[in-house]
Amino acid sequence: MSDAAAFDVAEVTSDQMADGEEMITEQHLLRWSEMLSALTRTGLAFTESLYERERYEEILELAAEIRAAADETIDASVLVEEWTKTIGHGVPGYVTPKSTVGALVGNDDGELLLVKRADSGIWLYPTGWADVGYSPAEVAVKEVWEETGIKSQIKRLVGVHDGMRLGFTRIPLYSIVFHLEAIGGELVAHPLECADVGFFARDSLPEPMVGAQRWVDRAFSIIQGEPVDVEFDSVRTNPWETEHHA
Repeated sequence: MSDAAAFDVAEVTSDQMADGEEMITEQHLLRWSEMLSALTRTGLAFTESLYERERYEEILELAAEIRAAADETIDASVLVEEWTKTIGHGVPGYVTPKSTVGALVGNDDGELLLVKRADSGIWLYPTGWADVGYSPAEVAVKEVWEETGIKSQIKRLVGVHDGMRLGFTRIPLYSIVFHLEAIGGELVAHPLECADVGFFARDSLPEPMVGAQRWVDRAFSIIQGEPVDVEFDSVRTNPWETEHHA
């Protein structure tokens, strides 16, 4: 199950203004828009107050305008309609990030398993949406088998990230990555999702790759058995905390 459409190949850097303050970037606007939209749709799912609904609807329109400011291809009114269709009632309407599961698979030669996405032509490790009914680890093994024909077994969890924070996705998304070991099978690319598959050494990686400077070195350290800690996003200043909680 391909999630390539969720990824933005551009790496995001933190631009700094002359006075030391952080510049507002497209990624900031995307994150603020999605946060406002999620909070608002969740509020609409739980509130029974007509007055609150009217306020939430205004905030949803504002969130769409922010998103349109970050992406000129977006029509704010159309986006409001799309968001509104997703509003449920009660717990089913609580808006949460989507989840993907990735797999760093190594073989006996210390090579890394990569797939070439059929839709984008970009090379990346096997990854896909988290399917209902499977644990994250099971999804990892399943994705590797379906996309590449390789049988594998889980070694350990190696990373959990907020995709929007790292700038490799334009939608709210958590990325869960495991280290797996190839134990059998034959390389066969999924006929719809993958244009090609293969095991590659560090000095013979295919192009183009998505975000290689961010994850390739770490991936090879992991599959070669080097001691590497589980990676996750650091905790920023907590916006949900106020002075009266101190």
